[in-house]
Amino acid sequence: MTTTVDVLNGPNLNLLGTREPAVYGSQTLADVEQLCAAACKRHGFELVFRQSNHEGELVDWIHEAGRVHAEGKLRGLVFNAAAYTHTSVALLDAVKGTGVPLIELHISNVHAREAFRHHSYLSAAARAVMCGFGVAGYGLAIDAMAGWTA
Repeated sequence: MTTTVDVLNGPNLNLLGTREPAVYGSQTLADVEQLCAAACKRHGFELVFRQSNHEGELVDWIHEAGRVHAEGKLRGLVFNAAAYTHTSVALLDAVKGTGVPLIELHISNVHAREAFRHHSYLSAAARAVMCGFGVAGYGLAIDAMAGWTA
């Protein structure tokens, strides 16, 4: 049975590489996908990699991940919800409602930035939170999932 890792990216992450490179670096979302694919390959996982600027679409993808998880085919979800991290109860409810194992991820150290970025709704449902590792954090998150026993 193939086990997947879902990587979801929220609003404005399609602009990686050009959006505030001093904060987010110069790597593109395509570069991040390649990094995630390599990490998944190391561990024998299949990768589902998605980005949306729309909250409802992200909720739908979390629900889909929940169904795959219930079938025993999903290792976990790496989720960079971007600005929705700080605003979306709907995303929190979707994660809690599906029971999907979640690693919340941020490219920058959100705690060293504006005060409104210090609060995360998703952290309450996350198995782990990673921030400040740049795009390398995506690979680190997948490596961490490989070590999970349940």
